[in-house]
Amino acid sequence: MNLIGDLAAIRIPLPQPGDVTPEELHPEAREEAEQAREDYASALEAQCDDLSEDPVLLALGNARAAREAADREIRLLLAYAREFHGERPYKLEPLAQASGMTPSGIRTAYGSSEIETVARGIGRTPDSRRARPPATPEPS
Repeated sequence: MNLIGDLAAIRIPLPQPGDVTPEELHPEAREEAEQAREDYASALEAQCDDLSEDPVLLALGNARAAREAADREIRLLLAYAREFHGERPYKLEPLAQASGMTPSGIRTAYGSSEIETVARGIGRTPDSRRARPPATPEPS
C-alpha cells in the first residue's frame, strides 16, 4: 500500500471512458490526471517530510483550507453581485441556485468586510445604497 499514492488517487480521480467529450481526448485527459496525481503526491510527500506530519492529516488540512478559500471566494462573488453591479443587483434566486445556498442565506452570506475587500480589489465603491453595519473585527 502506498499511502501518498492512495491520497493522490482520492484527490484526483482518473477520467473514465465516456467522461470526456470528444471521446478521442480521453487518453490525453487520463495522462493529464496521472501527471496531476504525480505532482500532488510529490508535493504532499515534500510537505510531510518538511513538517513531519501524517499524510492523511496533512491532506485533510489542505482540503479544509481549500474549502475555506472556496467559501471565501463565494462570499466575495456574492458581495460583488449584490453590491457592485449597478442599480440592478443580481436577484437572490439565481445567486442561490448557482452558489448552492438559499435566497435568505445570500443576504447573510457576506458582510462589510467582504464588501470592503471587493471594493479594494476592483478599485471602486459599492453601487448599492443599502446601509451595512461596520465590519466586526476579526478575533486576534
